[in-house]
Amino acid sequence: QVQLVESGGGLVQPGGSLRLSCAASGSIFSFNTMGWYRQTPGQQRELVATITRAGVTNYADSVKGRFAVSRVNANSTVYLQMNTLKPEDTAVYYCTAGYWGEDSKWYYYWGPGTQVTVSS
Repeated sequence: QVQLVESGGGLVQPGGSLRLSCAASGSIFSFNTMGWYRQTPGQQRELVATITRAGVTNYADSVKGRFAVSRVNANSTVYLQMNTLKPEDTAVYYCTAGYWGEDSKWYYYWGPGTQVTVSS
């Protein structure tokens, strides 16, 4: 069973930076995609950034130019560098990893989440 564990969340002032990390353990697959979503109370979980095994990235418009996603395929680790943070970036951030199964279906794993709070 695959487990994802996030780290690096916390409290930061507006304009500051944080770096989130997520490491996979257990039966590690070669994930086709890894990335980050976030969720605030009463809202749906939303995409932040994803990255494919080949390094192709996708970002939400709200974080383009401020956040950068990266990964290390050898140990199935994904990072999210967050710069110029804004109060509206406050949320629980979830790591996700997905692979295309032999049955032609997508399978996704999720971490438990890490709180990011941007406040003065």
